[in-house]
Amino acid sequence: MKTQTETPIVQLKDVSKIYQQGKIEVKAVDRLSLDIQRGDFAALCGPSGSGKTSVLNLVGGLDVPSSGEVWVDQINLATLSASALSNVRKNRIGFVFQAYNLIPVMTAYENAEFVLNLQGVDESERHDRVMVILKEVGLEGLEKRRPDEMSGGQQQRVAIARAIVTQPAIILADEPTANVDSRTAESLLDLMQALNQEKGITFLFSTHDQHVMDRARRLIRLLDGRLESDEVRGA
Repeated sequence: MKTQTETPIVQLKDVSKIYQQGKIEVKAVDRLSLDIQRGDFAALCGPSGSGKTSVLNLVGGLDVPSSGEVWVDQINLATLSASALSNVRKNRIGFVFQAYNLIPVMTAYENAEFVLNLQGVDESERHDRVMVILKEVGLEGLEKRRPDEMSGGQQQRVAIARAIVTQPAIILADEPTANVDSRTAESLLDLMQALNQEKGITFLFSTHDQHVMDRARRLIRLLDGRLESDEVRGA
């Protein structure tokens, strides 16, 4: 269990992100300070343009802040070389996207195994870890199916398996229920909630989906790139 003195898994320290659109500056994130604790099941929410995806991209090292600092697992991302930042993304962060981002020519097994290959994990361990994870996410028996042979919900389960099989410090989920029906969304949330509660995996969502907001134990509302409210609810 986390304690109050434990270092947060994510720290945003006075972070701003400014995009240039022609002659206009757009401040997507505006001097935002925010901590995400280990074991959080937290959702970033707010209207379009509030900064949700920008925050997720900054935490994931997919973008760099215009000012301020982003720390992940006690590492200041701004101090890293491109290769070191790539290693942080590969080894410490799991990504789940609304469009699944699976490799279409690969099977469910191969997609789930992909990052382990990049990490240099030996074949026997890769096999054992992938088979265990696919069973945990409800895909046992579907290992040889390619994405076009699976439903949207099944594809998202492969994406979740790929994200968690590397045992990352945090999983960033950008609108993970956007392309599935409400029943499938609830099933995916059941899965992610179980992974959070049983394995202690930290989740940070970006979402418009009320299903996700209802399940989140922490609801972080953004408006114009700023923190509007931060509500911690019962475990």
